[in-house]
Amino acid sequence: MIARLATPADAAAIARIYNEGIEERIATFETRLRTGSDVEKWFDGTHPIVVIEDAESILAFASTSMYRPRECYAGIADFSVYAARSARGRGAGKAAMLALIDAAREAGFWKLVSRVFVENTPSRSLLRSVGFREVGTYERHAKLDGLWRDVVIVEKLLG
Repeated sequence: MIARLATPADAAAIARIYNEGIEERIATFETRLRTGSDVEKWFDGTHPIVVIEDAESILAFASTSMYRPRECYAGIADFSVYAARSARGRGAGKAAMLALIDAAREAGFWKLVSRVFVENTPSRSLLRSVGFREVGTYERHAKLDGLWRDVVIVEKLLG
């Protein structure tokens, strides 16, 4: 497996992996499947996106996005990580997070934050293994398919 910065040419593969997460209903509140064109808009020149690939395809990705629009939060990025179903349990998600941490640090970010469904134990374990800490729980954070879901707040300082 090789980690590298993603480019807009990777958008369709990233959308395919993200759509698996949307369909499974354990990793995101999103319900609308994404296209490559949707993902191309993530490339803003400020927030790194990385992919993990083998000789055949992209296996996982991790991305950053704006945390809050206020200038005082410019060094904090929200993040996501997704591995293709076929690549889970093989270290692709961990490789993506390690590469994203490095890319975010190099881009000048001092902290990564996200929210993880309480019951998503694989993601919570992965994030703990790469140095994230759980700092609290948002109860009834949003509804997914008509049901309230709680999320665990995670953060990692990049100093």
